[in-house]
Amino acid sequence: MKNSGDTTFVGILSDTHGRLPNAAFAALANCDYIIHAGDIGDPSILCTLKTLAPVYAVLGNNDFAEYGEDVGRFARPAIDGVRFLVAHIPQDVRIGWKAGPGLTPGDSIPQVFVHGHTHVPKIVTGKEATPAQYLICPGSVFRPRGGSRPSIAKLTIKEGRVQDTWIEEIV
Repeated sequence: MKNSGDTTFVGILSDTHGRLPNAAFAALANCDYIIHAGDIGDPSILCTLKTLAPVYAVLGNNDFAEYGEDVGRFARPAIDGVRFLVAHIPQDVRIGWKAGPGLTPGDSIPQVFVHGHTHVPKIVTGKEATPAQYLICPGSVFRPRGGSRPSIAKLTIKEGRVQDTWIEEIV
């Protein structure tokens, strides 16, 4: 663990499109795990991120199967007792009473949905995130949209629960 105590730091990024700015790399340096929500753009990005922490990644609409069999349309990591569902397209993490494209009936409901694609950062809780507790889009480290700045998201986990979530602008 990079962090003291029993708190786990998870860094979330998306839409690198072949570029990993030094500021994004530095912002992720204290993370115990990293999630990349697609549109990676270059296999070297994942290799670079893996020098910091274990990485869970998904394919975006601009990615190809060049990242190996560990990177597909969905990722379902469980990090220190917290279940995630990660996909690039926002609709792919939404699930209903018949499950959804990222889950099948009988799968455990994730506590955190993560997506990319929009290039606009947001953290949603409450009814809009249901059935998860959190819906997170980290924005984009390259070509942000909607008046946002380049950004990543972070969350902390302690005792099997998400403690805090936030968006970090990277400059």
